[in-house]
Amino acid sequence: MKFVHTADWQIGMRAAHVGGVGQRVRDERIEAGRRAVRVARDHGADFLLLAGDTFEDNAIERVLVQKVADLLAEFAGPVYVIPGNHDPLVPGSVWEHPAWRSHTNLHILDKAEPLEIPGGMLYPCPLFERHARRDPTDWIAADGSGTIAVGLAHGTVEGVPQDPPEFPIARDAASRAGLDYLALGHWHSTVTYDRMAYSGTHETTKFGERDSGNVLMVEIAARGETPRLTPIRTGGLTWLAMGEPIRAEGDLARLRERIEKIAEPGQTLLDIQLSGVLHASEQAELGRIEELADARFLYHRIDAAGLFPAPEDDRWLAEFPDGPLKEAARRLVRLADPVAVDGRPEGATPEVATRALGELYAMFREVPA
Repeated sequence: MKFVHTADWQIGMRAAHVGGVGQRVRDERIEAGRRAVRVARDHGADFLLLAGDTFEDNAIERVLVQKVADLLAEFAGPVYVIPGNHDPLVPGSVWEHPAWRSHTNLHILDKAEPLEIPGGMLYPCPLFERHARRDPTDWIAADGSGTIAVGLAHGTVEGVPQDPPEFPIARDAASRAGLDYLALGHWHSTVTYDRMAYSGTHETTKFGERDSGNVLMVEIAARGETPRLTPIRTGGLTWLAMGEPIRAEGDLARLRERIEKIAEPGQTLLDIQLSGVLHASEQAELGRIEELADARFLYHRIDAAGLFPAPEDDRWLAEFPDGPLKEAARRLVRLADPVAVDGRPEGATPEVATRALGELYAMFREVPA
């Protein structure tokens, strides 16, 4: 038995967290779906499994349902889909759309009962509600099966950080139920356990998702044999998070050099979190990093709130002429010190003061002598 396991396509997600490139991110999820189907077709898979949350919710535009049905139908073999907690099987759900009935190879599994599939038996666990504390796999009893037994479920495996857990699933669920493999959805990273795994989402949805943007090729030689799992990349966009501690002069320049070498910036969403000390001489590098990110990357956000003026660097003040400007800069240096608390005006946090000092310094340097 050879099949592709995928999940959590989240088609129709708003992507509001990336602002103006949200539509590009949404479109890429459709393209990643096509790549998943191509993987199944090109590798000679017997069938394709979607382990829930194919759609962001049941309120998505119905034209997206038709698009997904059509692209899944491009795989000549059977496609088995279960509703997840984002798109549960409820009245008025996406699963009532006529698109599913227009392709004979698409199977929306709406019952928790065994189903014969190429090479074995499938034990699907569709969800009928968005939130629940029940194990969707607790009905499966495949011990007596004389053929390869595969489960298809959506939920939270014991140990996955979700509090409280939605649709909790024990870590030994596959062996307990007598399954050769349990295909899981809900967690967006690729994670493997004993005879069960999360494929992860086929296209990364946000920063911080480890090992996402894959599908799993699953091969099972015979009943009782250990499944062979091969992650295959389907994601088209790179979500790159960089948490950078700035400790000495030159650190920002080295960061800028790394950013300049990033491949395919037009396909990359960049998140830079800066912390540490900022020397006056590095203010220009900070501006250069922002300029590069603006010019090259699909999307970026740079959080420099964790940078504080280096206390030993008196260049922040030395270049200002005596008078109100230097007094303002001196005041901002004091307020930028996170330890200083005396006389701090409301709202004048160290982060705000640091940004104000940097902007004041940059504007002063730009004024012709």
